[in-house]
Amino acid sequence: MATLILNSEITPDLLGARLDQALAKLFPDYSRSRIKTWIEDDLVKVNGEICNVPKLKVYGGEQIEIQAEVEEDERFEPENLPLNIVYEDEHILVINKPKDFVVHPGAGNRNGTILNALLYHYPSIAEVPRAGIVHRLDKDTTGLMVVAKTIPAQTQLVRDLQKRKITREYEAVAFGVMTQGGKVDEPMARHPTKRTHMAVHPMGKPAVTHYRIMEHFRNYTRLRLRLETGRTHQIRVHMSHIAHPLLGDQTYGGRPRPPKNASPEFLEVLRNFKRQALHAVMLRLYHPITGELMEWHAPLPDDFVQLIDALKADYQLHKDELDY
Repeated sequence: MATLILNSEITPDLLGARLDQALAKLFPDYSRSRIKTWIEDDLVKVNGEICNVPKLKVYGGEQIEIQAEVEEDERFEPENLPLNIVYEDEHILVINKPKDFVVHPGAGNRNGTILNALLYHYPSIAEVPRAGIVHRLDKDTTGLMVVAKTIPAQTQLVRDLQKRKITREYEAVAFGVMTQGGKVDEPMARHPTKRTHMAVHPMGKPAVTHYRIMEHFRNYTRLRLRLETGRTHQIRVHMSHIAHPLLGDQTYGGRPRPPKNASPEFLEVLRNFKRQALHAVMLRLYHPITGELMEWHAPLPDDFVQLIDALKADYQLHKDELDY
């Protein structure tokens, strides 16, 4: 058995939902029947008070805490999949995630995930909630993520994330010529009609993204971004919100928009880059057990390097035509 601790806040889009329905949406890794049992067993607190009524209506903004004993998760099979380990000790490991690699099993992705690989390479990690996964990267986002190998490490890392003590920086290529860096401070919530999407919403959770310009190209800008918060799809949604969606991000408006008179070679690179141009390049945190400040960097993957090279070549070819 392992102690599971979950914390969240009821989002505005769940206004009027039953408590068990709302929690099933907030914690999709757990079935509604299991969540209902936790509520009935006095394991769920709403605004600090135990609530054992599954059909209680929620309004948005309620603070949720769940603390339950769970058996080792047998739903997911260990799989001998390679993991690119950047750092490892007895408490944590840091992974450089490639593209097209789902972090956690879900609908349509029951196998072939990082969680399946963790269960194979570290069998004891099954005792840790979510196999030690404390934050995620999207399937096609590459780069660094930390995993807890023990419950004490997992508990502390979750606290540090909530207190914004873990620093995550990304490189990205956004559509459009951006003239200066800045900050996007816009709350986010689940999209009101597209349930797999997120959106800027005035009643959503706070979300802050900092960005600075690294390099200009024709029609595109290379960025370095830092997350102050960690909402689902945060960078992708925030950049789309300010009309600079990430190159390749067709979910949030980043479909290919080649500049005029682009060479066939450049057009071919754009067509073949079939993901959002986003890479988690730096991770800095205090070790959850020793307290030591640690930092890792991950080089750009090959497809991202090829994209940057093509953007540079296109810029050099046409720079005399530009008026900026």
